[in-house]
Amino acid sequence: MKKHVLIVLVFAFLTACNSDDTIDYKAKNNEDILAYIDKNNLEAQKSGSGLYYIIDEPGSGKQPVATSNVTVAYKGYFLDGKTFDQSDANGISFGLQQVIKGWTEGITYFKEGGKGKLLIPSHLGYGSKGRTGIPGGAVLIFDIHLISVN
Repeated sequence: MKKHVLIVLVFAFLTACNSDDTIDYKAKNNEDILAYIDKNNLEAQKSGSGLYYIIDEPGSGKQPVATSNVTVAYKGYFLDGKTFDQSDANGISFGLQQVIKGWTEGITYFKEGGKGKLLIPSHLGYGSKGRTGIPGGAVLIFDIHLISVN
């Protein structure tokens, strides 16, 4: 009987551990991003982290680094086109260390005046937990205009 109780307790412990927020969406996100790129006839680069980016206009000014403060105008939406966030044309200013990993990395591919897209898998966004208005595991797409490196 003690052996069965121990097995039940071990099973309960393992189940509880698996119920935490450790779902890995990397393969599914990558598949979904590739389908989006193909469907929309885009030419994207993939970084080593899994971030996809498209540079429509590289810009000609300063190029930020991961610790820069920048001003960016953007539109954020899901693969289905539904917008979840958007700045005005003047953009917003922030430090690249204060945002999701996909932005910290992705914005550094542009120079001032540059425009393009970031296709961000969930592990570089809000992960498998998500946040208000963004479901866990969501791929995020951002139209980016790097206005300035401050």
